[in-house]
Amino acid sequence: MKIVFLDAATLGDVSFSPIMELGELVCWQTSTPAEALERVSDCDVLIVNKVKVTRELIDAAHALKLICEAATGVNNIDLEYAGARGIPVRNVAGYSTESVVQSTFMHILSLVGQLPYYDWKVKTGRYSWSGLFTDVSRPFFELSGKTIGIVGMGTIGHRVAEVAGAFGMKVIYYSTSGTSHCTDYPSVPLDRLMAESDVVSVHAPLNGRTSGLIGKAELALMKPHAIIVNMGRGGIVDEAALAEAVDNGTIAGAGMDVYTEEPMNVKNPLSLAKHQERLSLTPHTAWASVEARKRLVDMIAGNIAAFLSEENRS
Repeated sequence: MKIVFLDAATLGDVSFSPIMELGELVCWQTSTPAEALERVSDCDVLIVNKVKVTRELIDAAHALKLICEAATGVNNIDLEYAGARGIPVRNVAGYSTESVVQSTFMHILSLVGQLPYYDWKVKTGRYSWSGLFTDVSRPFFELSGKTIGIVGMGTIGHRVAEVAGAFGMKVIYYSTSGTSHCTDYPSVPLDRLMAESDVVSVHAPLNGRTSGLIGKAELALMKPHAIIVNMGRGGIVDEAALAEAVDNGTIAGAGMDVYTEEPMNVKNPLSLAKHQERLSLTPHTAWASVEARKRLVDMIAGNIAAFLSEENRS
């Protein structure tokens, strides 16, 4: 059995040995659409992360029996056509929860604690020359007693809420699905969440309900000292409106790990914002702890093994 991974570079230096035990694994670091068409011609199992699996690509894979998504979201795969061809699609879920939650608070704590400024102050020698034992020129507030508003109370959002509780924060949330399944915390309308929260944390998928969900009007409702972080998907928060809100002091800052276009376009409004010190930006890494990537590979291997077991029984 031949297994082809079209964009293995997205998983970094993780070992693929659990998958290699199941068949002949061919890893391509990256694949253009044209290269992908050639590389799938004789594969039985196709693994992709961000490569688009179109009708044309599926037709080019004459022996294809299974598509494995190396992520949770499957919006890069033509599910309808794969289904029509009788080719199952298997994704992975829950592998990155702790990694994303940790990254969320990395951004929150850095922004709230003014970490980039104070780090710069010490490393440039300005603290040494100041004559004072401390520097309180950039005030920071405690999370304890503050409100965190979580947009999307799924598995990750709920875990963020638990950690926020450990900091002594009050938790409210907005259900992006329109159904408030979680009864552990108060569900509120989006405008109320934006107005009441000291920290807004986005953990939602990108779909028709969430695209452009937070724009200029929603950001204008926030407190001047409040921050927003988006660990969900690019396109949920209007990047131009966010850059303007940060530069104008409408909000105190923003942390972003996901962008409308990835990798981020050099002309992205966030790249051009004047007050870069108010931004905490990472290149879509929140999911990618060492442990999370290992779990991801193990789960992909599990999906392939389960498929082979089902095939052998039939």
